[in-house]
Amino acid sequence: MAKKKNKLGYDQRGGVMAVSRGMRESMTYQKMPAAAKVLMDLLHMQWRQDKPVSYGVREAAKKIGCSTNTAGKSFKILIERGFIVCFEQSMFNSKTGSRTRDWRLTWMPFDGKNPTHDWEKWVS
Repeated sequence: MAKKKNKLGYDQRGGVMAVSRGMRESMTYQKMPAAAKVLMDLLHMQWRQDKPVSYGVREAAKKIGCSTNTAGKSFKILIERGFIVCFEQSMFNSKTGSRTRDWRLTWMPFDGKNPTHDWEKWVS
């Protein structure tokens, strides 16, 4: 008689983020500064399959606990390494209101399409 395994569940009170182990073990990810890695997690927390992630430099700096300069560099690193792609540019308008850039996360599905995994193409 086979022994029944205990089924362990995720703590789903706040949702669950599944992350590719292969991506996290890649040199593309491993060689990034800590602030860029934290930014990836912050972007991932905002991810939805049907819409791009809206996230700005000032918001990232506040959440990471770093300067806007460091947050901006972190965005550039994620772009250069292929983890994120700008979906729509930011806009500043004092009358109608400003909006941050929209991002597509290349390791996640988007708009009914599979992930593009652009990060796999990065070479140091």
